Amino acid sequence: MRSQAKDDELKAVQAALGAEHAAVYGYGVVGGRIGSKRRAEARTGYDAHRARRDALQRAVRDRGGEPQPADAAYALPFPVPDSAAAEKLAVELEDRVAGVYSDLVRASSGTLRGTAAEALREAAVRAARWRGGSVAFPGLAERSADGGASAPATPKA
Repeated sequence: MRSQAKDDELKAVQAALGAEHAAVYGYGVVGGRIGSKRRAEARTGYDAHRARRDALQRAVRDRGGEPQPADAAYALPFPVPDSAAAEKLAVELEDRVAGVYSDLVRASSGTLRGTAAEALREAAVRAARWRGGSVAFPGLAERSADGGASAPATPKA
């Protein structure tokens, strides 16, 4: 019989996987709209989220779960018609991913907890670069200055 802690950990890993699926999709939009000066940065973010997504799929399987698949499309939080909006979307994606990794840090232990903390840090650094500054408590929506949500983008129906 599985313990409640293991079930909570698997749920948190699945949530992080869902956030990574959404981030990969969102960075596809960012890459299509971002100006040439920040295109390499967008590509780096896209590649980082793909790698994290792949690692999380393995982590779900290692815990006896079936990795949730990516949705065909995700609803963006706002229209992204130009480079400025693409930068804003990149910040939003990173903030949301950081929030989900914060939840995973709370729900996990051992190596997974260290990996989640590293992913949280990386997302916070990318968000700060896109934003041009940092927030006091990255990944903790209840403590951030703007109170941003930590939930991943929602799938389109």
